[in-house]
Amino acid sequence: MTQDAGYRIHTLSLGPMDNFVYLIQDLASQRAAVVDPAWDVPAIRRLADETGVRITDILLTHSHHDHINGVDELLQATDAEVHLLKPEASFWGHPLAKPSLHHGGDRFQLGDTEIELLHTPGHTPGSTCYRLGDDLITGDTLFVFGCGRCDLKGGDPEAMFDTLRHLREDLPADTRIRPGHNYAEKTTSTIEEQARCNPFMHFADVDRFVHYRQHEHDRIRSTPYPPECKD
Repeated sequence: MTQDAGYRIHTLSLGPMDNFVYLIQDLASQRAAVVDPAWDVPAIRRLADETGVRITDILLTHSHHDHINGVDELLQATDAEVHLLKPEASFWGHPLAKPSLHHGGDRFQLGDTEIELLHTPGHTPGSTCYRLGDDLITGDTLFVFGCGRCDLKGGDPEAMFDTLRHLREDLPADTRIRPGHNYAEKTTSTIEEQARCNPFMHFADVDRFVHYRQHEHDRIRSTPYPPECKD
């Protein structure tokens, strides 16, 4: 849980793939947004009840099954509005009654909390990171000391290279990243630490990055991911 600029982020670790599901609580309105509802909707609803918030929004980082398999169940229990980028809605092709479809760079309000959607393709065409205050919820785009696969349907390693470069160069160094899976020796990190210790952040050449992402990484790296720092 964190508190900054009028919000708190609560974290649940759910499912067989160590997914992180986040509940963003706006302190002024007690509205809440669930990021990537999956695996155990009753646990998500219990957390909302214990926190005293009303779930009004669902934020999707991308549309792979392990991140969205609780969406329909949560919509049956709430009147939440689903947010995702237009390219991801097209890629997913799932019918939603009244989704809020966004462009990269759009912002919306969760009570008094402003949330910005960053288009971060690579894992899927419309992968999204959600930025609020000093926090960045990264889904399967950026893990602690890792990044998402690019060999699944919709993956694009060259786009991932550009995405990670922009995150490294464009965001403040102290931005806290909150990934979509518990894959590393720690659960959160900063952009500064990732620039030093995430091997995917160490490539200046796209071809070398693509080779490492597609052919080397899964063969040579251990889990949970350890840091690989450069001075």
